[in-house]
Amino acid sequence: MSETNPAAVGVETTATTATTAPHRYTAAMAADIEARWQDFWDAEGTYEAPNPAGDLAGDPAVVARPKKYVMDMFPYPSGTGLHVGHPLGYIATDVYARHQRMSGYNVLHTLGFDAFGLPAEQYAISTGTHPRESTEAAMENMTRQLRRLGLGHDKRRSIATIDPEFYRWTQWIFVQIFNSWYDPDAGRARPITELVARFESGERATPDGRSWRELTEKERADILGEYRLAYASEAPVNWCPGLGTVLANEEVTADGRSERGNFPVFKSKLRQWNMRITAYADRLLDDLDGLDWPDAIKQQQRNWIGRSEGARVDFPVGDAGAVTVFTTRQDTLFGATYMVLAPEHELVEKIVPAVWPEGSHDVWTGGHATPADAVDAYRKQAASKSDVERQAEAKDKTGVFTGAYATNPANGERIPVFIADYVLMGYGTGAIMAVPAHDSRDFAFARAFELPMRCVVEPKDGRGTDASQWEDAFVAHDARIVNSSSPALTLDGLGVVDAKARITEWLTAEGIGEGTVNFRLRDWLFSRQRYWGEPFPVVYDEDGVAHALPESMLPLELPEVDDYSPRTFDPDDADTRPETPLSRNEEWVAVELDLGDGKGVRRYRRETNTMPNWAGSCWYELRYLDPRNAEKLVDPTVEQYWMGPREGMPHGGVDLYVGGAEHAVLHLLYARFWSKVLFDLGHVSSVEPFHKLYNQGMIQAFVYRDERGIAVEANEVEEREDGYFFRGEKVSKLLGKMGKSLKNAVTPDEIFAEYGADTLRLYEMAMGPLDVSRPWDTRAVVGQYRLLQRLWRNVVDETTGEITVVDVPDADVDVATLRALHKAIDGVGQDMAALRFNTAIAKITELNNHLTKVGGPVARSVAERLVLLVAPLAPHVAEELWRKLGHTGSVAHETFPAADPAYVIDESVTCVVQVKGKVKARLEVSPSISDEELEALALGDAGVVAALGGAAVRKVIVRAPKLVNIVTG
Repeated sequence: MSETNPAAVGVETTATTATTAPHRYTAAMAADIEARWQDFWDAEGTYEAPNPAGDLAGDPAVVARPKKYVMDMFPYPSGTGLHVGHPLGYIATDVYARHQRMSGYNVLHTLGFDAFGLPAEQYAISTGTHPRESTEAAMENMTRQLRRLGLGHDKRRSIATIDPEFYRWTQWIFVQIFNSWYDPDAGRARPITELVARFESGERATPDGRSWRELTEKERADILGEYRLAYASEAPVNWCPGLGTVLANEEVTADGRSERGNFPVFKSKLRQWNMRITAYADRLLDDLDGLDWPDAIKQQQRNWIGRSEGARVDFPVGDAGAVTVFTTRQDTLFGATYMVLAPEHELVEKIVPAVWPEGSHDVWTGGHATPADAVDAYRKQAASKSDVERQAEAKDKTGVFTGAYATNPANGERIPVFIADYVLMGYGTGAIMAVPAHDSRDFAFARAFELPMRCVVEPKDGRGTDASQWEDAFVAHDARIVNSSSPALTLDGLGVVDAKARITEWLTAEGIGEGTVNFRLRDWLFSRQRYWGEPFPVVYDEDGVAHALPESMLPLELPEVDDYSPRTFDPDDADTRPETPLSRNEEWVAVELDLGDGKGVRRYRRETNTMPNWAGSCWYELRYLDPRNAEKLVDPTVEQYWMGPREGMPHGGVDLYVGGAEHAVLHLLYARFWSKVLFDLGHVSSVEPFHKLYNQGMIQAFVYRDERGIAVEANEVEEREDGYFFRGEKVSKLLGKMGKSLKNAVTPDEIFAEYGADTLRLYEMAMGPLDVSRPWDTRAVVGQYRLLQRLWRNVVDETTGEITVVDVPDADVDVATLRALHKAIDGVGQDMAALRFNTAIAKITELNNHLTKVGGPVARSVAERLVLLVAPLAPHVAEELWRKLGHTGSVAHETFPAADPAYVIDESVTCVVQVKGKVKARLEVSPSISDEELEALALGDAGVVAALGGAAVRKVIVRAPKLVNIVTG
């Protein structure tokens, strides 16, 4: 909207007040104050938090205080800079950190940049500008904007993931993970050398029984690859030929296309680096209980990990071996009348016969001449669909018969094997036993393909046991098993729980299955076919064996390339393969190196994929602790001090981590995994990276659209009685995100110019609860501007610039003011500790208004404590007033005021007395009045006696000191 000028909303401008009140708090004065104090903080190192050791070690007295480590999810340096929605969390953590510092803590609070990523690379592709150049320019602009907000960061600790000295340690961590395996017996990661020693000694047998010495180097590498926590394998990926790269799941839309460019995305198998996060599934679940996180985020992680108990069952398929399924309903095994494999399943090629077997239904074959033709055509069709599309409950079930039959181990029946896109490789084994009578998706598929159904769980709803007559499957977990007997096994008459136990025992005894636990969680795909990312510290020898670079060769820096674009292909050609930008720099790719393994100089080829943009954010909380340490990831003493376990924090971690809820199952899960690996290997004392997580809401803005639905410039929209108009044309108004593309972004610079940074800080904190989204309204900013003006006026004479406070003891201050002051101190302190900044501001406003209303000079002791209350929220004006009040040190290191309990408790409170639910009296009573005293007082009140009119009192409900409810009759 256009009404953003202070003069338009009743705020006197600098020009207006220059002659009448030369020392009035204005936007110009705020700009001067803020610039001076930001320079002062930088020069004095006001926010530098000392470490207990290393080159950031400092004052032992400060280190001896309890610590508080406060973090934000760090930003990506956007070329467009910040809009006012971005700093919400940064201001909140700054207010909290300042309050904690004033409350006696050694506070670590800093900020860096998550600077690798696709936007800078895309800009480089379109303009030819090196990604580092555009990224550093964006970082410089955002750093200026963040500094202007007055954020109290320890700038010595700031990092950027693109700095080689930072990603040196990202690469180092990758090497640690590569050189580790998860020992299930020990329940932790261990060095891969320990596993090699077991193979060498014969303690652990090789897959084919040969001794370790008999194996070639490549054979050994292949075996170890099955154990390493970082490994390369052929993996199903989201391949986008139109972009020339593999995409993460979050970069693919629900309809199976790329978010950027809207190109089709296909499922394809490519050799990729993976992280074996699945090894940690149980620990990732169990350790959630020790974290102070929102319940919704914990539940999202539990659902994503998806632990389920069931059984593994092997179904023989001719000479091809057996198809293994995981099922949570092993009690229904007798009801399996067909099988379904995911189209990508590795056994599909092995089981497909040359010709259709006798009796193959036309509806099964899809009209194809041979099983191979049918399977090939269906696989191409399935590859063009997203996982979301494939699993949509409402969609028609599609599939094709492979031409193969499996044997149901429970009853010996031959059952057809299909492939269908509703089965995914990402869950279980990528194969299911289909029990159509008791699974809705299997039921729909069986109906579509005219497959038999067998009821094996007795329905309780009277539908009978002839499943062919049902309208849908019957699913129950507490019914009786029927039609489930064979010469080898009988389940009939058992309940579901007992039947599960019985068949699991039988499967184990027969060697065709066992009870097991399965997880929805899949290993983390860790490769990207891009330029602007961390290079892998990996080379391949002439046999294709991967070798990690030794620490002495780190960092492996990104080389220069002529073209930042991955090679693109026909968007519809799923059979193409990526060509990465790094692969074109042959001088960098082909190298001769001595890896220090005793084999001398050998020829190698470098890995030409790069790490995903999640890599740096998996561990950056550790580098903030010790950013200049060239010898270690982090000094153990420093890490233990800031992040080690302690009372109330059994897993250790950052004390407060603030960011968006959208990172629940990606960044947060990945960071937890890296932290656990580093803990297992003895590099850190903290099992978890972030102890307390807080999700801030979003600042929204109104979007105005013309009749074509196109967004128009919000600041040019005019509000009239009959609607909203843009250049004379009526437009619609909807609440949405704030951003450049929606033409509704408001930059911090605009608010700085009109009101100053302290006003912006106050407004964003006052808009509502921090965890709730709220709409931005520029016209409402003036309310917080006026609060600062009144605060200033209560301390400073606007004409002379001199302070107006009076030096009198508290004993000479009126009781009402002392009561208002100490109530504010008590409430504001509690609110700030609990991140309730909007209510803290309301209490400060109430106190400030009280002082204004009382009039006359404010007592120095009251004014000083008011300034200390304001200091975390509006630090610049607080510093200025503190200095004017005669103090020489920074207000940032002053002690937050303590409330006197005698003034916090009201002398009297109003008690409401109700008779039959209607208010009949209001009594002024002592806050400490007892229930008995209050009941007697209420029953004796004249108004209550009149309301009762002689009626018998049946019950009196007392909630001292504020409520009495009298029930008659």
